[in-house]
Amino acid sequence: MDCTSVASLGCVDLFVRQMGPDPFAAPPLVVIHGGPDWDHTYLLPGLIPVSSYRHVILFDMRGCGQSTRGLGPDGYQPEFVVEDLARLIRTLGHNRVDLLGFSTGGQVAQLFVEAHPDLVGNLILASTTAYTDVGQFLAGWEEYERRLQVVAPWPAWMDFPRGEGLEDIQGTEQWAVDAAPTAIWNLGRIDEYLALLGEVRFSGEWIGPFREGRLHPWRPKDPERVLRDFDGRILILHGAQDMGFPVQVAERLHRAVPATRLSVIDQAGHMAHFDQPSAWAATVLDFLAG
Repeated sequence: MDCTSVASLGCVDLFVRQMGPDPFAAPPLVVIHGGPDWDHTYLLPGLIPVSSYRHVILFDMRGCGQSTRGLGPDGYQPEFVVEDLARLIRTLGHNRVDLLGFSTGGQVAQLFVEAHPDLVGNLILASTTAYTDVGQFLAGWEEYERRLQVVAPWPAWMDFPRGEGLEDIQGTEQWAVDAAPTAIWNLGRIDEYLALLGEVRFSGEWIGPFREGRLHPWRPKDPERVLRDFDGRILILHGAQDMGFPVQVAERLHRAVPATRLSVIDQAGHMAHFDQPSAWAATVLDFLAG
């Protein structure tokens, strides 16, 4: 099964993709993408293998991909994504799901289990953080400093030149391309990664509220407490060479919430599902199997 639909939730319509076997044979794995202003498609390299064994539900956040855009300056807050997802889960007929949040989506997942712990069985926090002070782990990292100087090839699907003063959607696209050398670990695959980005329907809806300082925090006030109080199982899944949220933040969270399982994938950066899709998918499936 690999099908798409649009779920009408009243204030927004969410674009939904479902893959894999019977969605009611076991709790489906619902996935929250990162960005924001990206869509779900860049996560497919790791999730297509997962969908061979478990039903996977992906969706585009409000303002992203093929979901409702143009909601205005007051239409974008992390807690709105949380409530959209709660309505989506119920609309699709599920009372309980497993949840995977990637990068920014992993922070939304922490907000979600704070607000709706009853809807989540297993929680996977992938390439994400519960903390704000991540820069200290990048300072002095020679490989990170070297990669900041690497200029990614300008892909053919970018129909405008590099520059400043771009429209918000173009700024999002340029940031994604420019960040490629630090997003993946194997630079020999950078053209392949840029081709993957070419499939993403970027937007610029969340940039305005962010730039104006109006966005509420993406994570709970006390994420450690939220995760300790959560009754379900938690996997912290991270790339050993993550240059977005360095692996030290994953190790710190695991120490603070000892009941979590920590899995670190070597030779993998922030986009660990792209760098090591087989190992990433196998880790997810092993955890979900209990």
